[in-house]
Amino acid sequence: MVVASAVNEQGEQLYPRKWNHQFIDMPIVDKSQQKKPGFTSEAVSGIVRVSKGYYRMLFILCAAAGLRIGEALGIRIEDISPDCLTIKIQQKAWRGQIHERLKTENGKREVDLHKTVAAKLRDYIGDRTCGLLFCSRTGKQLWQTNILRRGLHPALKKIGWKDEQLGIEKSGSHAFRRFRNTYLRNYTATPEGVYKFWMGHAGEDMSDLYDMIRRDVTFRREQAEKAGIGFMLPSELTVIGRNGRKNESEPVLETAATA
Repeated sequence: MVVASAVNEQGEQLYPRKWNHQFIDMPIVDKSQQKKPGFTSEAVSGIVRVSKGYYRMLFILCAAAGLRIGEALGIRIEDISPDCLTIKIQQKAWRGQIHERLKTENGKREVDLHKTVAAKLRDYIGDRTCGLLFCSRTGKQLWQTNILRRGLHPALKKIGWKDEQLGIEKSGSHAFRRFRNTYLRNYTATPEGVYKFWMGHAGEDMSDLYDMIRRDVTFRREQAEKAGIGFMLPSELTVIGRNGRKNESEPVLETAATA
C-alpha cells in the first residue's frame, strides 16, 4: 500500500509491482476466525446500570445507535435535533483531535433514536447549546483510552466479565456497535436499507445505491420506535435526603421497547 501510494502528476504509480502472494508464502487470514467480541442484551443492561456520569450516557448512545466510539466522542450538540431524536454523524474524535473525515464515506449519516434514549439525552444535555456532547469540565475532548480504562473495563468487572453465560468478556467499545447491528438485523423487522444507513454500511448493489431512505426522516423515526433498543435502561429516581433533592440510580430497571 505504501509503494502503491507513490504516484506522479498523472496519478500513475511510480513503482508498479505485481506481488506473487503464493511465492512469498503470504498467510491466509480467515476473517471468520478473528475475535470479534460483541455484548449481549444482558451485558449492555448491566454495563449501563453500574456506570455513572457521562460514561452511562455514552454507553447508552453507543449501544442504542451503533456508533463507533470516535463518532460518539465527536458529536457536537449542534449536530443533535432539538427533540434529540436524530443525530448527525459528521466528524470523529481521535487522540485529542477532531477529524472531519470519518472511517468510510458512508460513515457521514444520520442516526435516529428511540424516544426513551432521546429523553435521557435531552436531560443529559440540559441547557447547553453548543460544544462537544461528551467532554471534560473544561470542554476538552475525552480520550478513548481513558473511556476504556476508567469507564468500560471497570463496569465489566463489576458485572462479572468472566461470565460466559451472559456473553460478557473484557471487550472494547466496538462491542456496543456489534450488539446494535446484531439486534437490528436478527431481532427486529427493520428494513435493511434503514439499518444499513444507521450503521453507515456501504451498499452492495444498485438497489442500495438507489435507496433514498436517508431523506425520509419520518419513516426512519417510526422504524426506530418500532425496533426499540434491545436492552434495559436504569431508572433515575429522585431521593430527598439531608442535603435536599438528588437523582440516584436504583436497581429497578425500566424496560424500553424491544421489538
